[in-house]
Amino acid sequence: MALGVPSVGEAGKKADLEPWSGTPPRDEFYWLSEINKATFVTNTAAGLLDRKSVGTWCKAQERVIETGNTPGNPRPKMYVRYEPLLIKEAGIEVTLIHAGRSSQDMHATFQRAMIRDQIVRIIRNLNAARSALLTLADQNRDTIAPCYTNGVAAQPNSLGHTWLGHLEGFRRDIENLKEFWARLNLSPMGTTVLNGTPWPLDRHGMAKLLGFEGIIDNAYDAGQIAGTDVAIEAELKLVEPLLHVTQFIQDVMTQYAQPRPWILVSATYASTAMPQKRNPGALIDVRRDANEVLGEISGIIFRAHDLAPGMYDAKDQRSNATLLSDAASVFDAFGKVIGLLKVNPDRALEELNLDWTASQNIADVMMQEFGIPFREGHHYSSELVTFARAHEYTPITLPYEDAKSLYETMVKKEGLSHIPSNFPFTESAFRSLLDPKSIVEARRSEGGPQKPELDRLFKAAEQSLETDTAWLESKVKLLRDAEIKLNSAFKALED
Repeated sequence: MALGVPSVGEAGKKADLEPWSGTPPRDEFYWLSEINKATFVTNTAAGLLDRKSVGTWCKAQERVIETGNTPGNPRPKMYVRYEPLLIKEAGIEVTLIHAGRSSQDMHATFQRAMIRDQIVRIIRNLNAARSALLTLADQNRDTIAPCYTNGVAAQPNSLGHTWLGHLEGFRRDIENLKEFWARLNLSPMGTTVLNGTPWPLDRHGMAKLLGFEGIIDNAYDAGQIAGTDVAIEAELKLVEPLLHVTQFIQDVMTQYAQPRPWILVSATYASTAMPQKRNPGALIDVRRDANEVLGEISGIIFRAHDLAPGMYDAKDQRSNATLLSDAASVFDAFGKVIGLLKVNPDRALEELNLDWTASQNIADVMMQEFGIPFREGHHYSSELVTFARAHEYTPITLPYEDAKSLYETMVKKEGLSHIPSNFPFTESAFRSLLDPKSIVEARRSEGGPQKPELDRLFKAAEQSLETDTAWLESKVKLLRDAEIKLNSAFKALED
């Protein structure tokens, strides 16, 4: 799969394996080299390697890395093809570093490290999209717009409040990814094939040098079970954020079919046949790519189906890296397309006043102020809407006398002696019932769109984003610090 969203630029064209610019690709060759460097450091410290020979071997390792980083030269993805390059530079004796190692635990380690890099990129892009959406929501605290349920206009709401609801979904997505990180960032190194090694390896020291926060405890699990699990979980963790992306886009697209939408995309393309059309291609591209990745995610389940432990089908790095990279590109493009959305508050309010999304408020206030049972107030409101639509009245144009007459006729006809016989609202009070702004401002439920609650919800969303951004930066710092420490310790062995 090779995704791209040309309407919003080259978001998907970034180097897939370079979450930190200025470094060589953090591919299999890179991580095999890092594992070798960490092995030199930890095994020398443990007295498993002859210190007199290690300096020469480390310099040979440097030459292998330099050659691999030179354009046009091979960068092997498997240790069985990597090791001959080191032997060529240092001689067969250098394979003493392979004591207690196997391609099984080495490949399991770089698999996790590469997934880890992509999860960093995914969380960073999701946080950027959250930030863009939070900014847009904040700009639209006072925009009153229709909300939809079952595909039909339902009730008026603050658009800022609506989009804070979408942000809550993305917040949970980050929580899920953070929880996954705790299982992801564990090192398999030192477990060899499946039952360890007679060599007294320093597994914890190795893990720290490679940026891991612990080890996978059971040696059999490390290479035979956990490798499949981590690949599956990494991709399944993307299902909800991708669905949240498509859900948000569809929420915007619901109103896009209107002759005069109140949310537009500033980057569109014109129809070649119909002069009036301005198609929201940027939104469509992101939705298409998100759905394509969702389709591909199901593939890993079938790749892992009916396998004996240790098979590499589901652990295939090329397939998994491509899918994770494509997902990261979708989230990047989504964040950018949010910045292209333009809201027309007056048009949104006009749309509300063309329909009867405020009608439930009549029943609510009848019950709250006059003790009229909700179901009877609801019945009256429904009859009022049916009458108004039959006569092509809107909430603004409906004659007050008709609303009054309809109520009083219903009470008399149905013998509702337990409720007021006269219409309980003055004309000004009745008009206020149907005013979308008044309805939103009158909400009292915790978590609603009224100003005090909206202020609280915005503050919570801002704090959540700050917390998640700080969490990610702490993990990136951990990885960078580990890399610095490893390179420093490795360089010291060359002396």
